[in-house]
Amino acid sequence: MKAEPLSSAFTELSTPLIADAALRLKIPFRSSPPGIRSVTPNQRLAGAARPVRHFGSVDVFLEAMQSARPGDVLIIDNGGRLDEGCIGDLIALEAEHCGLAGIIVWGAHRDTPELRQIRLPIFSYGTCPCGPRRLDARDSLALRSARFGNFVVESNDVVFADDDGCLFVLAEHTDDLLSVAHEIWQRERRQAEAINNARSLREQLDFAQYLEKRAADPTYTFREHLRKISGAIEE
Repeated sequence: MKAEPLSSAFTELSTPLIADAALRLKIPFRSSPPGIRSVTPNQRLAGAARPVRHFGSVDVFLEAMQSARPGDVLIIDNGGRLDEGCIGDLIALEAEHCGLAGIIVWGAHRDTPELRQIRLPIFSYGTCPCGPRRLDARDSLALRSARFGNFVVESNDVVFADDDGCLFVLAEHTDDLLSVAHEIWQRERRQAEAINNARSLREQLDFAQYLEKRAADPTYTFREHLRKISGAIEE
């Protein structure tokens, strides 16, 4: 799926819906560590991953942008460090200039007021006023992969991000995930509308019937019941 359709397809969706779709389809996915949040609330982001490892100098980000495609998302491995802000307003402006969809940092950022004015979707652990004061040896994987918590992101991944966090999946699964996530979204919107029209969720899901069946068969689970009535709100 091309970058623009991917971003557009995610407009009405969310990371919880993508996660639910992945569980239903039994597609592996990776979730960002707790604490990764958008610099500006209520932003969402979807695109192909452009991984990069930071070693103390911004030149590696600029090099990654040299080969980036419009709509890519810069995934920065800064080791989860909180003692330095590895990106700021200039890198954000350059990323916007070359058409990147956004930036996700396993680490911290700086220049928060300026980043909020730029409005490029940026996700990180938070702020640190200090820039890098080190220059470590760069390894051969600097532009090929990025560690993110306890997993690795590569260029064959796509990322979905919003206020609930960031999800990474193999790009080959994108179309199926988006299709099923949209089906779940439509069903949940109908269920929410019905609740607003005074038809409770318990009524919609035949919850009383479920309790009866569970009383007769203690092994009967709610998830089994939901699958039978096609009303899945969890997987």
